[in-house]
Formats: sequence, structure tokens, C-alpha cells
Amino acid sequence: MESTASQPLSQHRLLRINDVADLTTLSKSCINLWVATDRFPKPIPLSTTLKVWKFGDVIDWIEARSKQVGGAK
Repeated sequence: MESTASQPLSQHRLLRINDVADLTTLSKSCINLWVATDRFPKPIPLSTTLKVWKFGDVIDWIEARSKQVGGAK
């Protein structure tokens, strides 16, 4: 059972692109294209070769997309 104290920490968990692809079911190339065209949250660069996303940012994006789709009906 997850405690309420640890829930805010999960929002700040860092995800690599493979994790983001699994979570969203988008391909890595689609994620990179959508980042470049401001359709997906920008990653946090940790080094010149490593970028990560905050779990909470990706979840917020998914929820916003589902509201857009749900509102279009």
C-alpha cells in the first residue's frame, strides 16, 4: 500500500524516453517530433546525451489529451 506521503514524490519521478514511450504508447520518434513542434512536454536535459521527463508532466499531458478527446464528442 502506497502512503500519501510518497505520492507527491512519484510526480517528480524521472522517466527516460523508453519509459515515456511505454506510458504513452507513442513511438520514440513521435515523442521527439512532438517535442520539437511543442505538442508534447519538453524533456529535462541531464547531459548532452540524456534527457528525461517528469512523470507528473507526462501524466498531466495524457489527462489533458483525454479531456480534449472526451470534449470533442
